[in-house]
Amino acid sequence: MNSNTRLQMILNDTPIDTVLRAIAQLNLPNWWLAGGAVRNTVWSSIFGNECKLGIKDFDIAFFDIEGNRSQELAAKATLTEQFPHEQFDVKNQASFARWRPGSRLYTSTEDGITDWLHTATAVGVRLDAQSQWQFFTPYGLDDLFSGIIRPTPAHIDNVDAHNKATTFLQKCPYLRLA
Repeated sequence: MNSNTRLQMILNDTPIDTVLRAIAQLNLPNWWLAGGAVRNTVWSSIFGNECKLGIKDFDIAFFDIEGNRSQELAAKATLTEQFPHEQFDVKNQASFARWRPGSRLYTSTEDGITDWLHTATAVGVRLDAQSQWQFFTPYGLDDLFSGIIRPTPAHIDNVDAHNKATTFLQKCPYLRLA
């Protein structure tokens, strides 16, 4: 079984699967559900109940060069209405650097996700127009499936990457630092 098939099998019949269908209905340009929701769902599936990393929020990244914050807020409001007990973080990667100090300009959604702190977090999933799963895995899935916390190349010396890794290790004793 290839890695994408394994990832889809893990995420099927989880909140990820349900939320993906709702996100697809928003018609956000070049969107991906990525980050902690995907990572933590996989780690909880692999490492069981002793891994205390649940879904804090659903990170939805998209890219619209003409877009503005109201687009993000409208998407978040729609999803929150459908899933009132969940949190959503919807971010246009085209405008990310305008309001997040120290961030560089991104050229696509994929460029933004590739710049996330850890390889196991830089994993995106979405549904295409025919409801088929698609995957964006710039660093592959080996670290995710092995429980390895590795900073992405841009964040090797980033204190935030180190601090988050420490938090992950405290909540899931089966993880390992690269």
